[in-house]
Amino acid sequence: MSISEMLQQSAILTVLGMTVVFVFLWIMLVCINLVGRLVHYLGWDKDVQPPKQEPVSQEITAAIIAAVTEYRKSERGHK
Repeated sequence: MSISEMLQQSAILTVLGMTVVFVFLWIMLVCINLVGRLVHYLGWDKDVQPPKQEPVSQEITAAIIAAVTEYRKSERGHK
């Protein structure tokens, strides 16, 4: 087998491999879109109840503000 035949065979295999990968990715994209439409059609993408958020007390907020202020003061002293 000569060099030119080997290069020709490798080019064919490269194009064939790239085509197989491209077709696989295209099929996967189509399937993902179809599943997305199905989920949206069946209403599975909607939350039944919004997540509950508990209010943060003023004491906790004050403690966080004090901690951040102390941290910033200590960082200025180290610079």
